[in-house]
Amino acid sequence: MHDGEFIKTVFGLKMKQYRQKKNISLQDLSHLTGMSKSYLNEIENGKKYPKHDKIAQLASALGCPYNDLVSTKLDKSLAPIVEIIQSDFFKEIPLDLFGINKNNLISIISDAPKKVTAFVNTLIEISKNYNLSKERFYFAVVRSFQELHDNYFPVIEEKAYLYAVENQLPLKLGSPDFEVILKEKFQYEIRSQDFQQYGASGKLRSLYIPEKKLLLLNELLDEDQKTFIFAKEIGYNVLDLHPRPNTYSWLDFTSFEELLNNYYASYFAGCLLINKEILTAKMTQFLQLPEWEPQNFENLIEQFTNSPETFYYRLTNILPQEMGIRDLFYLCFTKKKNSDHLEILKELHLNRQQAPHANATNEHYCRRWIAVKNLMNLQENEKVTDAQISHYKDSGLTYLVISTSHKNPFSDGTNRSYCLGILLNSHSLKKINFAKSDSIRTVNVGVTCESCSIPNCEVRQAPPIRIEKEIFNENMKKSILRIRKDLI
Repeated sequence: MHDGEFIKTVFGLKMKQYRQKKNISLQDLSHLTGMSKSYLNEIENGKKYPKHDKIAQLASALGCPYNDLVSTKLDKSLAPIVEIIQSDFFKEIPLDLFGINKNNLISIISDAPKKVTAFVNTLIEISKNYNLSKERFYFAVVRSFQELHDNYFPVIEEKAYLYAVENQLPLKLGSPDFEVILKEKFQYEIRSQDFQQYGASGKLRSLYIPEKKLLLLNELLDEDQKTFIFAKEIGYNVLDLHPRPNTYSWLDFTSFEELLNNYYASYFAGCLLINKEILTAKMTQFLQLPEWEPQNFENLIEQFTNSPETFYYRLTNILPQEMGIRDLFYLCFTKKKNSDHLEILKELHLNRQQAPHANATNEHYCRRWIAVKNLMNLQENEKVTDAQISHYKDSGLTYLVISTSHKNPFSDGTNRSYCLGILLNSHSLKKINFAKSDSIRTVNVGVTCESCSIPNCEVRQAPPIRIEKEIFNENMKKSILRIRKDLI
């Protein structure tokens, strides 16, 4: 917030506070000062700052000293509001993405400053306790933005389609095709580089140096990784996205806009790599097959890309908009070499907050999930694809979950597993023929072991402490009711 904005905001907050202390309305203040109600409202909302003579009138009507009204010092009840609106954490929240006006937010806070401030401080405290870094917070905001738009952006779809048509791009492109486009159309210089000699870890896949239009690629990259990086670079140029990150994978960002532009470029890359109309037609045919066969799904992926991750994520764009399947989730799991620890690296929930979802409290994810079982079966196989019908005993919801796991040839030997879950209801069952067959096993699952009520689970990693606590509390309540019944 600029100094001028800050002074106007503080003046408006103090004026509103004094008015409320005197228990007078804006209309009453208008009668006392001769100023219009709309003008007074703009002052309180931090849009206008009155001249000296009007400030004197307001101070007189409100019964407060002139100097106190113009001072930027705030009393105990209002001081936290300024801390919130001036904090870096809240300064960069993209409120406009969610239709929230800054002045409306300040108005909400000022109406009940102690309660709202306590609430906001609680959120900050929770974020600290649950290890919610600024980076993770912003990624959560982007994810919410995607989910609100059903992860579908027609303007980007259209631009990618037109670009593919104008450049006569074939259905399945490889990294050499995109490399030629970057060099000839966008004057890129592209080199392979040994990043390790500079002390960079294997996770640094590429570095773009804008001053020279130089794109450096980690020499350990495979062709699929190069293809996606090239397609993403084309996205930055075609969509004219600024600011943008210059490293991949992500290392740091300077603004939320940069983070959002990174997503838009990735979305464009997905559109360019996998044609929407063709994928819709092929996926419709696949879902109408009478039986589930893992090889059929792997063949479908290979028609479009060698990257299961790109294919699974592209389905989250297509299924809701083109096929009307909106209740779905996408997850990407990782498991490091020689470790049983699982992490959800990416997640997306369309239409509702489906289970499973990422957990930041180090609880143990259910080992009955097909994506987890796939990861555990990668010791000898390079790729595993399978599906199951997962019934969440505690919520009563049932999902068809398809998953592919593969060894990551890059970085530190971390394996990945991607899964797409579709809520099974009367609508989706009409579209997915093989979901009604006996070729897919139905399994009762939980979210985390600590919150799961499935008895005698053969793969349980931890006791159901959350469930046990709930049962203990319920038993205590029943005991208290019995005591009251005997004594009243």
